[in-house]
Amino acid sequence: MPRWSERRTRVETPRPFAEGSLRLSHGSELGFGRYGAAGGRAVFWFHGTPGGRHQLPLDAPSAAEARGIEIISVERPGIGESTHQPERCFLSYAQDIAELADSLGHQEFGVVGLSGGGPYVLACAHELPERVVVGVSLGGVGPCHETSGAPSYNRTLLGLLNAVDRHRAPLGALLSVVVQPLRPLVSPCFDLYVKYGPQEDRPVFERPEMKAMFCRDIVAATEKGMRAPIYDLSLFSRPWPFDPADIQVPIHFYHGDADTIVPLSHSEYLAETIPDTSLEVLEGLGHFAGFMSAPRVLDRIGEVWDQRETATPDEPS
Repeated sequence: MPRWSERRTRVETPRPFAEGSLRLSHGSELGFGRYGAAGGRAVFWFHGTPGGRHQLPLDAPSAAEARGIEIISVERPGIGESTHQPERCFLSYAQDIAELADSLGHQEFGVVGLSGGGPYVLACAHELPERVVVGVSLGGVGPCHETSGAPSYNRTLLGLLNAVDRHRAPLGALLSVVVQPLRPLVSPCFDLYVKYGPQEDRPVFERPEMKAMFCRDIVAATEKGMRAPIYDLSLFSRPWPFDPADIQVPIHFYHGDADTIVPLSHSEYLAETIPDTSLEVLEGLGHFAGFMSAPRVLDRIGEVWDQRETATPDEPS
């Protein structure tokens, strides 16, 4: 019989061309990774909940480089390289992004958010209208509190989120203890989610590189425990500290109509509320549809940026 040996091939995921953290003016560190075309048009990318700076569509870095775009994937406080900020909110994060943009030499930029990163896109657009060229929300969370009047409000969901908000400190501590020994099991846990989770999301997870990216990201993102993801959930339960109707920046929503985690109604409400918006419904796709949309998202950002520069040719970009 012939003798042969089998060698397991390592699955590669996109790596940043640079990564690190910035010491902010209030003393906290803000972690980030840079992908795509260094020095190109800047797009700040906000991960979901939970998630970290490695949570990017697989084709986003190459698509960005081909389009002259630099993606800066930024971690929220308490995630990865970012230090915990106990009293942070959507608006304070927008100011952190402004500082990071200054440090990297970007006066204007786009913002993209996946799922739990969606509200941070809108906060940046609201707080930094002279700097944010365009915002994109991929299956993003909408207002969930009762007084919002939004169809995304759900009494059961709000009850759960309110409970998380009230008990966020002990819950975060407890889950941190529970999650740490499970970190080596992230791969089989991912396989179970793919097997038993929504079938509409399975096309996203078919590539082994996608599994490798998610597993790498979740291990890095939970290194400091679960306080930050739990705090994110608690913010979703509260009244937003800004009115989406006041946003003057163009915002584009992409949302799967089969999303069972963040229903389409979240984006529908926001698209009807914000003055300058578009909504693309991704038919038959679920919550993770945004991971299949990077080229079209970056194309849309480029179109809006080109229109802005054509309208204001004498202003620096």
